[in-house]
Amino acid sequence: PRPTQREESTRARRKMRTAVVALCFFASASAFNAPAPSLFRAASAASVPSLRHGAAAGLRMMADDMSPTDKAKQLAGYKAVDDHVESGMTVGLGTGSTAYFAVERVGQKLKSGELKDIMCIPTSERTREQAESLDIPLCTLNERSELDVAIDGADAVDPDYALVKGGGGALLREKMVEVMAKKFICIVDDSKLVDGLGPSFALPVEITPFCSEHTLRTIAALPELKGGEAVIRTGDCSNNAVEEGKPPAVTDNGNYIVDVSFKENIKDVKAAAKALKNTVGVVDHGLFVDMTHQVIVATKEGKCRVAGKGGEDCWWK
Repeated sequence: PRPTQREESTRARRKMRTAVVALCFFASASAFNAPAPSLFRAASAASVPSLRHGAAAGLRMMADDMSPTDKAKQLAGYKAVDDHVESGMTVGLGTGSTAYFAVERVGQKLKSGELKDIMCIPTSERTREQAESLDIPLCTLNERSELDVAIDGADAVDPDYALVKGGGGALLREKMVEVMAKKFICIVDDSKLVDGLGPSFALPVEITPFCSEHTLRTIAALPELKGGEAVIRTGDCSNNAVEEGKPPAVTDNGNYIVDVSFKENIKDVKAAAKALKNTVGVVDHGLFVDMTHQVIVATKEGKCRVAGKGGEDCWWK
C-alpha cells in the first residue's frame, strides 16, 4: 500500500534528524580529539538539500572526502557490525564519532535485508535520534535486560583492554547497556591505544548536581586519583572541555560531569574505579574495566586489527 501523507511526513522528519545528528556529531568532533570530516567542514547552504536524503547516504557518497581519521572510524564501525551482529539479536548501540558508523552500518544492513528481527538499545538521545532516522527498531533495558552484543568506541584503551569513556557525555547509559551484553566490542582508531590510562584523555565522572562543588573536592582528594586535577565540564556535554562563562554541562540524565586530568598513568585502574563508585555523589565513572570482549582497531594504513578474544594479543604494551 502507498504510504499516507502523514507517514511520508514522518519519514522526511526522520531523515532531516539524521542530518542534524550527523552535523552535531562532527561539528563537535574536537571533543574526540579529531577534526570534523571534510564533508561537514565544507558543508554550505547549497549542500544542505543533499543532507535531507540522510547523513548516512551522504557519508557514503562522499567517502573520498572523509579525513583519514574518519575513514578509520568507519572501517572499525562497519567491521564490528559485519563480524558480530546477526539477525534475531538484541544489540547495544554506542555513542560518539566512531559508534556513529556502527549505527549507520546496522541501518544499511536492515534496509538491504541482510539483517532481520533485531532490536537495538541506544546509549544516548543522539544515538536514539540517529537510529530512528534509519528505521532501526529500538527498545530500552526496561524491555530487554540481556543483550547479545554491544558496540561502542572509547577515548583510550590500555594493554589490559581497560577503557576511558565518556568524552561524549553518555558514560552512564553506555555502561548500563554495555555491562549487560554477552559481548562488548570496542571500536577505535589506533590513536586511542595507550600504555596507561590518564594522560591521553581526562577521566569523566558523572555526579549529581546537588552540592557538585563538594563532590568535585571529594573526587580530587581520593588517594586512588592522586595527581589528578578535577574540573566540572561546562557548555555542551559532549565537548569534553571547560567553556569559559558557560554553565555546567548537563547529561541526558540531568547530571553534571567532572573531568579528571592526569600527567602520569593512573597507578591502579581497578582501585580508582572502586573508589569512585564508592564516593557518595558520584553516579558513575568512565573507567570500563573487565568488560571488553574484543577491540577492533583501525590503522592509519586503512586496515583493521583485532585484539582480545578471537584476535591477537595486545601489541601496544
